[in-house]
Amino acid sequence: MKTIDELVADGVSGKRVFVRADLNVPLDGQTITDDGRIRAAVPTIRKLAESGARVVVASHLGRPKGAPDPQFSLAPVADRLGELLGTSVPFATDTVGDSAKATVGALADGEVTLLENLRFNAGETSKDDAERGAFADELAGLADAYVGDGFGAVHRKHASVYDLPARLPHAAGYLIATEVGVLKKLTEDVERPYAVVLGGAKVSDKLGVIDHLMQKADRLLIGGGMAYTFLKAQGYAVGDSLVQEDQLSTVKGYLQRAEELGVEFVLPVDVLATSEFPDLKAKAPTEPQTVPAGEIPDGLMGLDIGPESRRLYASKLADAATVFWNGPMGVFEHPDFAEGTRAVAQALLDSPAFTVVGGGDSAAAVRQLGFDEAKFGHISTGGGASLEYLEGKTLPGLAALEDAPA
Repeated sequence: MKTIDELVADGVSGKRVFVRADLNVPLDGQTITDDGRIRAAVPTIRKLAESGARVVVASHLGRPKGAPDPQFSLAPVADRLGELLGTSVPFATDTVGDSAKATVGALADGEVTLLENLRFNAGETSKDDAERGAFADELAGLADAYVGDGFGAVHRKHASVYDLPARLPHAAGYLIATEVGVLKKLTEDVERPYAVVLGGAKVSDKLGVIDHLMQKADRLLIGGGMAYTFLKAQGYAVGDSLVQEDQLSTVKGYLQRAEELGVEFVLPVDVLATSEFPDLKAKAPTEPQTVPAGEIPDGLMGLDIGPESRRLYASKLADAATVFWNGPMGVFEHPDFAEGTRAVAQALLDSPAFTVVGGGDSAAAVRQLGFDEAKFGHISTGGGASLEYLEGKTLPGLAALEDAPA
């Protein structure tokens, strides 16, 4: 995989360099509520600009239906990117149309522009190779070289991620190089004990990574909504908690396999439960009850791990040498159910381990709960991409940069 430094060494001054970033940030109207992904893209963009390139940045945002949709416009991102770079970032109001061509054509050496949302064009996400390729051809007309740096999208076989690199000289940006280097530490020559913390709502979202990491990890700590499927699979009462009934037999098999492999499987011993799911916008106080994890009464649902579970999980992370965490322990968006997630984050900080926060809601929780990101070993920008890499899957965007078949 060619690096951005090698591309720069070959000479980029005066050349149009297309940077596929991941600027898929959360918006509240026109307000960016978490700019972590924009900040993560800055080092690559700045390096190219300082080397005299004419930098054409592109990204997706949200899930528009292949046509322009104002609520998914990247216009606010252009403003924030400019603030972080300390310069104006002209914004093209389309992807490959007149505005994009004019804006890119007006760039001087060292300047940066941002194109409108790539997913406003149906060709970006099309499953038809010809349609996707045609859009990639149009994008290639805007550039002389390509830098892949949108790690959060490399598991997608999309035009700007998979097809475009084949049409231009290409290299990996700093973010992708960092992410891949970190993930290799979690899959090759891992320092032990190796603990994996998995949370989130649905166990089905994590089956692949559980299956793969069971062969590598020493401990698996399970929290979040997915924990209740594991608890019910063991015959415990989980009340009205979230359970994926269709996964119970699969989960039983995983528990048995973990025992055979000598992998420690850690589940909550107590939870915070309530009768109604809270209003996450109003954040009105609730009256959660602490109950044993295997004795949740009917009418109550578990929404966070309890105080004993927090202490248990912290003890299981205290002596770890490597920790990967993906998924919150509860409904961290509400202050009454944030303490489990906070406890895991604090345990990672207190541990001497190499700690990796696997993107998505986990990364958002770290920032929302006020932790210093720099104190973690690494916070990934791509939850889904990280998980698929750890499952052992070939990621199309990385295969394209390596000139390998996906």
